[in-house]
Amino acid sequence: MCYIAIVAILGVSLLMGFAVEVFDIDLGSMAWVANWVSSPIALAIGFVFALLFGKVFPNFNKLMSKKLLQYSVVGLGLGMNVNKAIMSGAEGMLFTIVSVFGTLILGWLFGRKLLKVDWQTSYLLSSGTAICGGSAIAAVGPVIKAKAESMSVALGVVFILNAVALFLFPVIGDILGMSMKQFGMWAAIAIHDTSSVVGAGAAYDQMHPELVASQGVSALEVATTIKLTRALWIVVIALVTPFLFRKRLATEGDGSALKPWYKCVPRFIVWFIIAILFNTYVLSNGALIGDVAATIGGNFSGAVSKLAKHLITLSLFFIGASLTRETLRSVGVKPLVQGIMLWASISVISLVYILSK
Repeated sequence: MCYIAIVAILGVSLLMGFAVEVFDIDLGSMAWVANWVSSPIALAIGFVFALLFGKVFPNFNKLMSKKLLQYSVVGLGLGMNVNKAIMSGAEGMLFTIVSVFGTLILGWLFGRKLLKVDWQTSYLLSSGTAICGGSAIAAVGPVIKAKAESMSVALGVVFILNAVALFLFPVIGDILGMSMKQFGMWAAIAIHDTSSVVGAGAAYDQMHPELVASQGVSALEVATTIKLTRALWIVVIALVTPFLFRKRLATEGDGSALKPWYKCVPRFIVWFIIAILFNTYVLSNGALIGDVAATIGGNFSGAVSKLAKHLITLSLFFIGASLTRETLRSVGVKPLVQGIMLWASISVISLVYILSK
């Protein structure tokens, strides 16, 4: 009953939050009911529940954490526009490419070679650090058939570092006297999740309103546009990942022969790409369907994307609820060390590069 009650409370709160965002409903003094459930909180509730009660409804947890994540990732695709993201982040495109692949290589060195972290957790941490945190982990996890505990550990590490970065980065930027453009680029590269990037950019703008006025650009604008470009790399990583681990996935799966290359691409990733292209070239294309229809289509795709983000938050509870004391003891502190080492390295390297320009 406790499990069912928690799921119901989280579900209702997230549904109310979705309704408030999409329909602009004013809840007045009850607004907190729709806003209190965030990704870290949902994951933490799942963690605490599993630690107190062990694994409850393990099969249901496994099903929901897998399928709900996959469907939600497809929904996120409807909120992405290829043309806008590429145009907005064109200036930081080369830096983005280098940083994405550089982060993956460093993650492999730190995680697999130095710390001997299991390959799933190590790769999830690297992917989340390289692109956009929880969304990247949510997309890559099903591709490599990641265990629930690997997903939980990777998401937990990323969310912890996100919270730290949200408060730490604006302070460091202020001490170093970074411009709006410099801080925006740094935040977009070195902070995992888009929400934390937006929060850090907004905080820096609030600290230096005079710089926003004098420089004609805000850290929030720069950080958000570059982060949008990085988000598109979810597609690239999700498509490349099955080929990188083709033999390992076959060995750890049912032991059957290797699949043809085209069967290595999970169906939900194909639908994710279709959703992005459909939103870009149909739903938001005024020249094709007319301005009025494009406006309606844009509102629809935005609503679906927002719903997907809330569903991802709910799925984090199911992932967290799969983590037990036994799992924590078997995981150890190495994944956290890898996450910190990787995040610190990318933060310092990108900071030095940006300040030297």
